[in-house]
Amino acid sequence: MPTANISALRQRLQNTIGPAPWYWKTFPALRSESGQRFVWSHHDDQGPLGYVVSLALEQQPDKPRLALNTYCRPFLIPPARLGIWCPEGRNIRLACFEPDQLKAFDFAEIAGWFKQSSDRIYAATAPVAEFEVPVKLTSGMNKIEVPAEMQTVDEVIVPTTYVATSQDEPAMALYVFYLQAGLVEVLPQKWFTAAQYNVGQQWITRAARDPESHQIFGDGIRLGSFLLEEDGCRLQEWIDKKA
Repeated sequence: MPTANISALRQRLQNTIGPAPWYWKTFPALRSESGQRFVWSHHDDQGPLGYVVSLALEQQPDKPRLALNTYCRPFLIPPARLGIWCPEGRNIRLACFEPDQLKAFDFAEIAGWFKQSSDRIYAATAPVAEFEVPVKLTSGMNKIEVPAEMQTVDEVIVPTTYVATSQDEPAMALYVFYLQAGLVEVLPQKWFTAAQYNVGQQWITRAARDPESHQIFGDGIRLGSFLLEEDGCRLQEWIDKKA
């Protein structure tokens, strides 16, 4: 198996999707089935729209079609659908939207709303499909029911908190969703424990798979960037480590 190229991983990490709002510039460009272009906007961290990231038609940026609260991450669903995944209580929620069906709404509808709500996604149009999985699945491969609308996606890697019963057990895991196959592989991060890290202040924000070595790499808040071993559970080396 090829060895991971650390310099190339640094470049790939720049475009790896992370959570709203901090990584909103990594969100994927979206063109709908009818050919319409959509753009993402971040509404600063103050005021009634603080931390909101919205999606709108390129020619109508002041008429949002979708709004995301903190911790949401979008992903593309070929050929032209939009997926969103986010924490939902003790579950991970994955939702699928048809961009051409999204209705515009006024920013006044969500002014201050997210600050008082635990909801992560706001839209005037319901998703065409969605499902949830619990964050307490056992490690290894698990079978899941995936809606047909989302089965064109090969892989989505989801960092999430993980139930640890001691200071030495993994406090985070990577859920690797193989949506085409109807499977999710749970990879407890055996290196990320409360004994070693300040859980809550430090956390894994994003991860992706190196197309050359097939190893998973990522980064985190107050952690730095890292490369995992082939099993996806253990730290192989730091790409860039925070002091």
